[in-house]
Amino acid sequence: MTDGPAVDTRPTKIMFVAEATAHGGRDGYVTSQDGQIDLKVAMPPQLGGDGNGTNPEQLFAAGYSACFHNALILVGNREGYDLTGSTVAAKVGIGPNQQRGYGLAVALSVSLPVVDADLATRLVDAAHEVCPYSNATRGNIDVTILLG
Repeated sequence: MTDGPAVDTRPTKIMFVAEATAHGGRDGYVTSQDGQIDLKVAMPPQLGGDGNGTNPEQLFAAGYSACFHNALILVGNREGYDLTGSTVAAKVGIGPNQQRGYGLAVALSVSLPVVDADLATRLVDAAHEVCPYSNATRGNIDVTILLG
């Protein structure tokens, strides 16, 4: 899928606000305001840490995969398809960028065993337009979607 002209994807109404706080950066812990998240975070060994905790990339992968899967189920339901048994897995990579900072890249692996390849492609393309994570990252990071 190629990106067309810029489209305003900002919300017209805020329906929910999530709150989380980091304590100690990548070697500390994160909590959510409602107590649902209370996790130790640690640098992965590949970035010089001990890997003895989760990391922001894992949290982003979890959030993106759940959000994209929900968008996929939503567009499937809108078109009358039951996507029971479908899954979305996310891989989030991090590495240096050309501005002396760091950037992310995402690969989403979508499994839609109950529909044919053409329909799966159409549903995934529609979900990519609906998903808030896709809308937030579009044009900012590389997102690859693989159907399997």
